Amino acid sequence: MVILSAVSLSPTMTRVAPLLVGTLTVSGFALLFVHNAELRRRWRTWCVISVILCGTLAFGPPGAVLLAAGLGVVGSVEYARMVDQRPADGAVLLCAAMLMPLVAWLRPGLLTLSMAGALFCAAVLPPLLGQDITHGAGRAARTTFGLLWLPVALTGLVSLGDAAIVICVSVAFADVGGWCGGRVLGRSGPLSRPLSALSPAKSWGGVVGSGALSAVALGAMDAWTPLRWLAVLGGCALGDLLESMIKRGAGVKDAGRWLPGFGGLLDRIDSLLVTLLLLGAAQ
Repeated sequence: MVILSAVSLSPTMTRVAPLLVGTLTVSGFALLFVHNAELRRRWRTWCVISVILCGTLAFGPPGAVLLAAGLGVVGSVEYARMVDQRPADGAVLLCAAMLMPLVAWLRPGLLTLSMAGALFCAAVLPPLLGQDITHGAGRAARTTFGLLWLPVALTGLVSLGDAAIVICVSVAFADVGGWCGGRVLGRSGPLSRPLSALSPAKSWGGVVGSGALSAVALGAMDAWTPLRWLAVLGGCALGDLLESMIKRGAGVKDAGRWLPGFGGLLDRIDSLLVTLLLLGAAQ
């Protein structure tokens, strides 16, 4: 209470917080009558995520930098493990994960093509210095992709300002809507068709569910625009398939095992990362 009283909540946060509290309360009450241990684990994880999300972003840019850096570091470790990165390549990714949010806050004007060139040079430098003839190109490509997918995308949490919490919450609702849509609409009929062979469990019914629930969330937060809705919908569909492709290539089911009900952090933020990139490209 002392911390909350010391923070002046933005108008956006005052619209988001009641939506989160209300949704978690109603869903928690409903789970009292559902004997599903997995759903209960996910609900508890969602509660912790909501507290961390609101608790950091309530402090404005410094909190957004902390959140983006934290997600970037953990996500980079999981990504490095999945693609079997060399220590030098992983170090480039970790350094960028910590520094890019600070750049987005303190020197946003540096986020230009010149910065992209600097990141590219950082990605290719370790294999070049190591004269890696056999695996150098693949290492550079994996690091370049990781830089774009994680540190660059997560700068959006800083550059979007107050809208960052709106995007995070709407993506979360879209993910839940995708799961519900897949269960309800994806059992039979035309919407039961798999979205892609990369993730056979994901159906077009899930896409419809994501679109519906994300629209409801954006409307409830008085933040609906066609661009945001399309970015969230596209991010949820592409993000899940993208991570599935990476995991299948690595021969793993989840990016990690430490997040109850979800696996790893990347299993939870894959949709958010692509959504942030789409919004950044549209600005």
